Amino acid sequence: MTDFAARRRTMVDTQIRPSDVTKFPIIDAMLTVKRENFVPDAQREAAYVEGVLDLGDGRCLLEPRTLAKMLDILNISNDEAVLDIAPALGYSTAVAARMAQLVVAVEQDESLAAEAQNVLMEAEADNAIVHVGPFEEGAAEHGPYDVIMIQGGVEHAPETLIAQLKDHGRIACLFVEGALGTVRIGHKSGDRVTWRDAFNANAPILQAFSTNRVFSL
Repeated sequence: MTDFAARRRTMVDTQIRPSDVTKFPIIDAMLTVKRENFVPDAQREAAYVEGVLDLGDGRCLLEPRTLAKMLDILNISNDEAVLDIAPALGYSTAVAARMAQLVVAVEQDESLAAEAQNVLMEAEADNAIVHVGPFEEGAAEHGPYDVIMIQGGVEHAPETLIAQLKDHGRIACLFVEGALGTVRIGHKSGDRVTWRDAFNANAPILQAFSTNRVFSL
């Protein structure tokens, strides 16, 4: 029988701590949340490998290092509301739920959303809810939010999401340009978001956040 608890410890010791992520709530969450339960059954053995886990149909599970560094910079506190976009089966939601007051996961695939809600309940993430709807529309009825994060690559951050961010809130996006990806953190002040580069990472671009290019001859 696979010792997933040992694999979680190894993930934290070899992927998270070496990335200069040392905040106790993040380390504790990643040691506690059973990542193997948040992937399709056929991929349980690969749940703790380093790198992006391809879930098919352009969806992925961000590599543990990327999620941990995002959370480190976002610095979620236990009185804050988080909007988690495209979490698939909800791993990122479950991790964030151990730090935040409320996490709202937006999943547009109805079957994934239903399964995510069940897995989150089993993980006792009672402060997490799954909202079914288009990624780019967020979940305004549960907002506004202190923190927004997107579980996949983007080419742009839609104004519909930024509008759901509180004044002085933070948003984390993995912007992909060609073969290069950079996680940027945006800080909202009034109606304006100021972005800064945080670290390099990569992931498939979510179709909802790809830029439609018009080519002319």
